[in-house]
Amino acid sequence: MQTPAVALHQVGKRYAGVAALTEINLSIDAGSVHALVGENGAGKSTLGKIISGAVRHDEGTLMIAGHERAYRSPHEALRDRVAAIQQEITLVPKRSVLENVFLGVELKSRGLPSVPLMRARLEQVQSGMGFNLRSGDLVGHLSVADQQKVEILRAVVREARLIVMDEPTAALGPDEVAGLFETINRLRRSGTTIIFVSHRLDEVVTIADRVSVLRNGRLVGTYPTAEISPARIVEQMLGRSLEETFPDLPPAPAHDAEVVLNVEGLSRAGILSDISFELRAGEILGVAGLVGSGRTEMVRAIFSADHHTGVVQVAGGRDRLRTPRDAVEAGIALLPESRKDSGLVVQQSVEENLTLANLPRLRAWWGGVRRRLARSEARELIESLNIRPRNPRRIVNTLSGGNQQRVLFGKWLATRPRVFLADEPTRGVDVGAKFAIYEVLAGLARDGLGVLMISSELPEVLGMAHRVLVMRNGRIVANLPRGEATEDAVMHAAFGTKEEVVA
Repeated sequence: MQTPAVALHQVGKRYAGVAALTEINLSIDAGSVHALVGENGAGKSTLGKIISGAVRHDEGTLMIAGHERAYRSPHEALRDRVAAIQQEITLVPKRSVLENVFLGVELKSRGLPSVPLMRARLEQVQSGMGFNLRSGDLVGHLSVADQQKVEILRAVVREARLIVMDEPTAALGPDEVAGLFETINRLRRSGTTIIFVSHRLDEVVTIADRVSVLRNGRLVGTYPTAEISPARIVEQMLGRSLEETFPDLPPAPAHDAEVVLNVEGLSRAGILSDISFELRAGEILGVAGLVGSGRTEMVRAIFSADHHTGVVQVAGGRDRLRTPRDAVEAGIALLPESRKDSGLVVQQSVEENLTLANLPRLRAWWGGVRRRLARSEARELIESLNIRPRNPRRIVNTLSGGNQQRVLFGKWLATRPRVFLADEPTRGVDVGAKFAIYEVLAGLARDGLGVLMISSELPEVLGMAHRVLVMRNGRIVANLPRGEATEDAVMHAAFGTKEEVVA
């Protein structure tokens, strides 16, 4: 009988007395792809970190390739050829691809690091993986998909036989996901074991051999993916069935409804070209397109975060917004693509984050913040958005991904916007939290806001939008009402395989 790549017996982990994992018993076959799924806070990332050495378990036994281990660091795990690719990419942006791949494991000649040896080894590994990154390119200039390739190359040159991948597809489009899956299949064929932590259940059943479901820090069960559907996985994760994927939307606004956002000729040299559209009160306008099509760049320009030309007008007001502060004052809110990089100050409290965009209104005559008013408004937002735990002093980075995203919604709702720009609003959250976010977006439309929603998940755009804009190469190439916005129509427009349909 083959020795499992990983075996856990009664493994437990606590943080400040609170159980993150309890009595985990699990065996993972060598040379397989094994998925870990569960809601935010279920313990799947903690389990992956225990296996890869980032976190040490408090109870039970961890066996790696038949040997008992209690790693004190990822460096210790690497000695056993165990590596991890975390959700937050951990590369050195101002160093080259070559330097990042071989950081800490430089190949040497006569006792000194040898660039020719490392370059030759990198080319050999890239050839086997089907990659074609340039060794001298700075990592900070690469796309997220290419940065992820660098992370994979780091693991492969270290001859990892077990790789933990935490949400590896969270920032990737369909083409990049397909490329990653090809790489995972190559690694599996070479005998490498992959632990695949993900929220995307359709991907789990596509790529994994088996899936383990966690709920509230406990293992619910392990199943062959050939024998379980995404719907059944959801039931196991939540302990109940999820009857509806999307909430009921309010009716689409009438043609004469108030225009809350008017964009005319929005352009940015080499990135955006002549973008024009209207967004009406009570409308959810979806934006689809491939990675690199200009979706995020468009909303950043509307928010005046990047220089642009053209007109951006809110509810008939002034059309020259020069800074994000101008945009906020005009009534625009931007929920950014990355809540940690651009949205939240994760080392501060929930209250501080909820009031961050609204400080001018909360300032007292002496220049300080009116703390009683700030606390009161924070508590109202915590209650209305169901942020858990309901403690305004809780530090944001101790919350689950779904609750962090709710805090980000609350931060911008506190500014009382007319227009809500939501860039990947459900990225990195589980299916239960997604439905809650969908309800928030639908509620904003019911309250008369105009919502512009970008998503890389096409079913999400189709399920939530009254109308869909499709972008390609920095331009709007289709403007489709809900009845015409099918997956086929959107993908043809995104790839340019049919005539453009712009109203």
